[in-house]
Amino acid sequence: MRLTSRVALVTGAGHRVGRAIALALAGRGMRVAIHYNRSRADADGTAAAIRQLGTECDTFAADLGDAEAARALGPRVAARFGGLDVLINSAGIMTRASIEETTPELWDEVMNVNLRSAFFTVQGALPSLRAAKGKVVNLADVGGLEPWPKYAAHCISKAGVVMLTKTLARALAPDITVNAVAPGAVLPPDEWSDAARKHLASTTPLGRLGSPADVTAAVLYLLEGGDYVTGETIVVDGGRLIR
Repeated sequence: MRLTSRVALVTGAGHRVGRAIALALAGRGMRVAIHYNRSRADADGTAAAIRQLGTECDTFAADLGDAEAARALGPRVAARFGGLDVLINSAGIMTRASIEETTPELWDEVMNVNLRSAFFTVQGALPSLRAAKGKVVNLADVGGLEPWPKYAAHCISKAGVVMLTKTLARALAPDITVNAVAPGAVLPPDEWSDAARKHLASTTPLGRLGSPADVTAAVLYLLEGGDYVTGETIVVDGGRLIR
């Protein structure tokens, strides 16, 4: 896919990996819809950075934990930009909670934001994506491929994203490709200590933490060069799954 002048919606684009993806797509000349929920100031910061690149963008508020809001997001973007070519489902939360600590309320919040929102955002965007022969990239997580007992609901939700990707890819072919990127040790939670970060780096086979640029490189491959790839999850983890 040639990205210049096409329209991309990036959910959770106000900060962290979502922001990096939005900026990378803008750097390829895409017009970018920046989704946010509570982080209006962060979304405005992403928009300002994109405009400095000379690319068109706009911000869209939505609580994607609400299925109807998720369904409506794609049509809102298409109405604003005249279409939608690429959907990046990047919005998510990572909540530390063991099996014993996981309440029904926490479970529902994690599943709704990390998994259900991606399904219904795609569902709402389908008419525009089909018309564009578009692409979807979901942000999974290495935690969806290996168990982290202290992040039980998170791991289960991200495993769901991996299967969601396969199911959507099968159902929407040949019109739309659907893939996922599963980052590993790229952006540890802000509250992690330096010692914890160093331990994470030292136990990663490549001996370092990754960066958002490692994730955006995988996303750009799927958009620009992965026309014959669908239903796959690209792991970007410095080798942690094989350690």
